[in-house]
Amino acid sequence: MKRQKLFTAQETCELIFNQAVEKNDQDEDDSSSDAEENNDEDRAYGPHASSFSEESPTSPAAETEEQYEVMENDEYDEEESEPEMEEVSSVEDYTSDEEKESTDEEESVEEDPAETEDPAETEEYFQSKDKKLIWCSVPPSDRRRMMKVERDKSHCGPTTYAISRIDDIKSTFALFLPKSIEEVILNMTNKEGRRVYGNKWRKMDPIDLQAYVGMLILAGVYRSNKEPTASLWHAESGRTFFRATMTLKVFQKISRIIRFDDKDTRGDRRARDKLAPIRDVWNKWVSLLPMMYNPGTDVTVDERLVPFRGRCPFKQYISCKPGKYGIKIWAACDARSSYAWNMQVYTGKPAGAQSEKNQGKRVVLEMTEGLQGKTITCDNFFTSYDLGLQLLRRKLYMVGTVRRNKPELPPALVSKMNRAQFSSKFAFTETHALVSYHPRKQKNVLLMSTLHRDAVLSTRDDKRPKIIEDYNRNKGGVDNLDKATSVYTCKRKTASWPLVVFYNILDVSVYNSFVLWSEINPAWNQGKCNKRRLFMEELGQQLVIPYIQRRKVIPRTPETARFVRENRQFCSSSTSAAELPHPAAPTGPSPKRKRCKFCPSKISRKASKICQKCNAYICKTHTITVCHACN
Repeated sequence: MKRQKLFTAQETCELIFNQAVEKNDQDEDDSSSDAEENNDEDRAYGPHASSFSEESPTSPAAETEEQYEVMENDEYDEEESEPEMEEVSSVEDYTSDEEKESTDEEESVEEDPAETEDPAETEEYFQSKDKKLIWCSVPPSDRRRMMKVERDKSHCGPTTYAISRIDDIKSTFALFLPKSIEEVILNMTNKEGRRVYGNKWRKMDPIDLQAYVGMLILAGVYRSNKEPTASLWHAESGRTFFRATMTLKVFQKISRIIRFDDKDTRGDRRARDKLAPIRDVWNKWVSLLPMMYNPGTDVTVDERLVPFRGRCPFKQYISCKPGKYGIKIWAACDARSSYAWNMQVYTGKPAGAQSEKNQGKRVVLEMTEGLQGKTITCDNFFTSYDLGLQLLRRKLYMVGTVRRNKPELPPALVSKMNRAQFSSKFAFTETHALVSYHPRKQKNVLLMSTLHRDAVLSTRDDKRPKIIEDYNRNKGGVDNLDKATSVYTCKRKTASWPLVVFYNILDVSVYNSFVLWSEINPAWNQGKCNKRRLFMEELGQQLVIPYIQRRKVIPRTPETARFVRENRQFCSSSTSAAELPHPAAPTGPSPKRKRCKFCPSKISRKASKICQKCNAYICKTHTITVCHACN
């Protein structure tokens, strides 16, 4: 289309006047005879002619100029406050009165500021790659509303069920490792112990299992997951707490024998389920997670990788993870506290089956089942247009990055060519919002959201869209859980992958317990930066104290024996003997020898045995031997 030249009002007037003069000069010779006849007729009307001649000279050019002046004055009266340029085309023909009128109408339409379109608000439509969707560059207005979901504003945090059952740190942890799970582990472990050791196997009870778990937690407190187990019990370089609780031989025996299912029926179950060796314990544990905590308005869904390089039928390789190889677990966490609300082990595709399609959509829908009014934040592995629609039907929002090869994306937003730095392009449908952000050359970031309904940019120098800021704030829920559990992990070196899953259960349970305890007791160790380490240390000690109380023989190492005696003295003063689960047997020989408390000073008899209740040194004469039943 040819571009028109713009003229001012004065230039337009001169142009019309000059064209009128040229026309009159051409017709002057041809109309001389007609002019004489007209003059004779004008004389017949003497009074009219004289009055007309007195007022103004008769000239076609003058008449044309006078008519345009009237029109110009009318237009200037209407547009006195707008000194803008008028659009006039130099190719228009002004000799015809009809064309003049049409030209004036076109000019008046173009000059109307109310009907002039702003280029920034011009609607643009983009077609998706699969030609099934039409995206619009303008956000939905009142005449085209997006589907809305009411956000959940109910109480978030520990549930009433959890608050009513929490008395101390140990009871908080017991919510995630209840008696039902302990019974499964003890039954299967005792059965395996009898199969391996026969009559030499001593039956495990809940105190043994709790002590074993407590020592794993304490090893995580000291960050000894990569330290050899024997070094933890070393007399010089080891730690007193481990030697005071149980012997190294007992700890290694439990680590070898511990089982989570019946080995006799495992073959049939493993043919249908690759997670059969620990499936029962895993399902019971996962069912407890949503019962203890209500997540906030933002929930993060992502993948975790538990490092493991041994033999496992569903071991995965993820290059971007620190461990590279391991067991992949889908997780849904609260974006604020990183509380693990739901988890699922990825066991790969069944033998002989085809690869799963739309796996990301299936995972998000299963992990968020039971939630309403929340915003689900996920990465480009999960995000899709269809997932957003499915979540909206469940009254959930979605915010996440999206891959460039998705068929529902328009090519105009995927392209990186001719993009200014820090520029953003938006596209909207009735349910989704899409943004393409260009942070640097040959780089654009694509995000899709069903929560945002406008093209709002931040006030930062890089002009980030509001969608990106919300995504960055909530995307780290699962990553923070990974970081927290990897710093203080109870994992030990093992070749058994079910035991690796069990270690991960303990890590997540300890972290969830810490979240519950911190929110119920906000004043606990307030202001300290190592609150989680203190929580784990106190939890480990509470788990092993009952086992120390019933230990039959005091260790021979002086420091360890002193620790056991002090611990028993503290517990005996705070807890009656009847409240202890298993009374301790008479103590063995002590490494130190002191004067007997009951012998006269003249005799000065040295003794190495101490009393069970008062910790006084007693000789053989004043020692009474009783059995467990009589005691």
